[in-house]
Amino acid sequence: MSGSILRHALALGTSILLSCGVASAQTKPVELIGINVAGAGFASSVLPGKHGTNFFFPPKGYYEKWQQKGISWVRFSFIWERLQPEANGEFDETYAKLIDKTLDEAQQAGIEVMLDVHNYGRYYGKVIGTDDVPIAAYQNLMERIAKRWGKHPAVYSYDLMNEPYGAANKYWPQVAQAGIDGVRKYDSKNDIYVEGAEYSSALRWPKLNDNLLDLKDPADKLIYSAHMYIDPDASGLYKTALAPNLDPQIGVKRLEPFVNWLIEHNKKGHIGEFGVPAEDESGLKALDQTLAYLQKHCIPFAYWAAGPSWGKNKLSVEPVKGVDRPQWAVLQKYLGGGNCTSIGPGT
Repeated sequence: MSGSILRHALALGTSILLSCGVASAQTKPVELIGINVAGAGFASSVLPGKHGTNFFFPPKGYYEKWQQKGISWVRFSFIWERLQPEANGEFDETYAKLIDKTLDEAQQAGIEVMLDVHNYGRYYGKVIGTDDVPIAAYQNLMERIAKRWGKHPAVYSYDLMNEPYGAANKYWPQVAQAGIDGVRKYDSKNDIYVEGAEYSSALRWPKLNDNLLDLKDPADKLIYSAHMYIDPDASGLYKTALAPNLDPQIGVKRLEPFVNWLIEHNKKGHIGEFGVPAEDESGLKALDQTLAYLQKHCIPFAYWAAGPSWGKNKLSVEPVKGVDRPQWAVLQKYLGGGNCTSIGPGT
């Protein structure tokens, strides 16, 4: 049982007894539904930017509100340049202390946090793996992140890199391995989530990511994480409204290549991003069927997105003046569902 799953089980009141070196347990379901808490990485072109103007961390009491709704884990995104303004250098303490604070508040609320380096395979716009950004610089970042936060009670995992794409695809397997090595220098306990090439597309995953099967983790706690959206170009921008007659199975169909790849290779999976516009009933139906499919396979899912600074963004699940968004009614159906005792579909 991985460290994150064990702690989720404990949070749900699971009692585990050890007898003769064998664990026996009466387990409650692992929580499969989480949310992305975005804001700390906003305005990535404005560096370093100003907290409260260009980027935003959750206010005091934020995590308690989600915990009361049933959320027990979040994917928390931040950007490399604000955290470590110079490659191989010390962290910017102002930004790092904001991460300290948000982790402390998440812990107090009983919420676990995935630390997400939201950088698209780049640093100051330069591709990691090129002469401009040596892979060793990224490994240094992950070493420092694990050293500072790996033992924090709220941290249960690391998302090595959000959506590498384009020229970053070539270097991504080597970069990902360096990230794993960096984390494991200081943290052998927490899970590591590995996204795929070309925006971590679930639909294109098998064609692009077989080389990630060669990654080595001495702790054997790798989980593959794909993203999926259901607008025509799968960008998640939803430039036009979804068709009223949209196939409600569209999300399932776009996930199947990824899930089948996981099953074929006996790997664990995760969906790090998927969201739909609040005003599109067809999108909400597709979200519902997508979550049913993921629940069947015990694959966790983080909705994109929550965060206190989205305003009326059409994908946001953040309540407005205390009123829930339509997407929440769908997510809420699946809280505590699946009777899953570990992340699937592989074992």
